[in-house]
Amino acid sequence: MDIWDIVVKDYKDEDVKLDYCRRKVLLVVNTAIASSYSAQYLALEKLYRSYHDFGLEILDFPCNQFGNDAPWTSKEMHDYCVKKFHVSFNQFAKVDVNGVNESPIFSFLKDNSPQETVNGKKNKVQMKSLKAKSDTCKRDGDIIWNFTKFLIDKKGNVVMRLATTENPMLMEDKIRRLLAE
Repeated sequence: MDIWDIVVKDYKDEDVKLDYCRRKVLLVVNTAIASSYSAQYLALEKLYRSYHDFGLEILDFPCNQFGNDAPWTSKEMHDYCVKKFHVSFNQFAKVDVNGVNESPIFSFLKDNSPQETVNGKKNKVQMKSLKAKSDTCKRDGDIIWNFTKFLIDKKGNVVMRLATTENPMLMEDKIRRLLAE
């Protein structure tokens, strides 16, 4: 199975086969509107507006497994993100990213991703603190908190995993290179 075979639900609860993203660069993120990291929506939207016409797709999956930071319905969160952050990238139904009910896309991403990138002592300390608060992060490779970012190349390979505390703009150079391939 590759990423293109996975079927997910959009925020309207309609099935979407990820085959529509074939031969595109993907940035997949688990998000939460009440997270202290929600300002990252602005950077995600900036990346999307800059590179969508060149083949970048951003897939946003709200998750309520961390700090109850995504308590609303998928539709309510979508409407809020459009209004507050002006997001125009694809938003999907709320999912679990860890555990027995985890979404197949996150099982795929975790099973196929390189080690998570965490830069600097401050971010490493923050990630350690988040991991201690996370009651769903049980196995190596599990997602520690919301706003974990996965970058996928045009062939469907997970080429980068960026930690919650890292700004999505750190992926910009890699996105440009992947789009040029």
